[in-house]
Amino acid sequence: MTWGRPATDPSEGWAVVDVETSGFKPGQARIISLAVLGLDADGHVENSVISLLNPGVDPGPTHVHGLTAAMLENQPRFADIVADVVEVLRGRTLVAHNAAFDYAFLVAEAEMANAELPVDTAMCTVELARRLDLGVDNLRLETLAAHWGVNQQQPHDAFDDAQVLSRVLLAAVERARDRGVWLPVRPVTRRYWPNGRVTHDELRPLTVLASRIPCPYLNPGRYVRGQPLVQGMRVALAAEVKRTHEELLERIVHAGLAYTAVVDSETSLVICNEPHPAHGKGLLARELGIPVLCDAQFMECVGEVAAGTGVTEFAEVIGVDQQYALF
Repeated sequence: MTWGRPATDPSEGWAVVDVETSGFKPGQARIISLAVLGLDADGHVENSVISLLNPGVDPGPTHVHGLTAAMLENQPRFADIVADVVEVLRGRTLVAHNAAFDYAFLVAEAEMANAELPVDTAMCTVELARRLDLGVDNLRLETLAAHWGVNQQQPHDAFDDAQVLSRVLLAAVERARDRGVWLPVRPVTRRYWPNGRVTHDELRPLTVLASRIPCPYLNPGRYVRGQPLVQGMRVALAAEVKRTHEELLERIVHAGLAYTAVVDSETSLVICNEPHPAHGKGLLARELGIPVLCDAQFMECVGEVAAGTGVTEFAEVIGVDQQYALF
């Protein structure tokens, strides 16, 4: 399972998604307007699905999206267009601005239509924009559009928002390539219910999942300044860093290091940009004598990590006649 990838890596294409909904809770609220734009690696639209939808429920905040029950009454249901949506999504990374929201609604609608979405990876452009040091007041889509000179004609219109996001995506990926920033591409997991139906886990931030991801390498001990990082080292993140925790965690997991949410005697390294921390994990590291690197230093080191000892390599099989008596 891969988290994040260099912006210079080739892409198989993007599926830019925007939904307007009758509320905020997937499965109860419904999609009332949908745009899915299938882009090739260079950002050219290859195919798309753009449609108003009859949700079968009250359309919700008309003052926001401008859609009334009368306007949606004769529109198709999601089940009527899901096959077309599947074809646009197939083989592409799903992209949305706040991807967990749009993805969760697509999944809920697909499950109600007894369909499976062929989505293996997704990327949130909010998280991508956080990494790019844009100097903007906020990361709303309209703010990013203005920053890159993208004309937004009708906010909260699914088609217009998807078109705007497509152009923002291309500009953001280009900046990421120039700055050596990784793209926050996330794996999408699938689960099988006992009845055989396939469902999807909602996308969760890597900060929630990282401590549960098992490291396949033994902890080699503490980092020694001037020497390479070694796979299996336990790395903690202090609050005082410039880069997002998501970006740092991607590199930790990808390099075969182990993320730890606590600082203790088993911790190999703490990433902290405060040279004289007065509290938090940076202070604990100083008290325990654990090495500290700022995030820029860590990013330089994590590109070349020494091979560690695999857990399976370390385990030895002991025959029955070689077992030790414990008592």
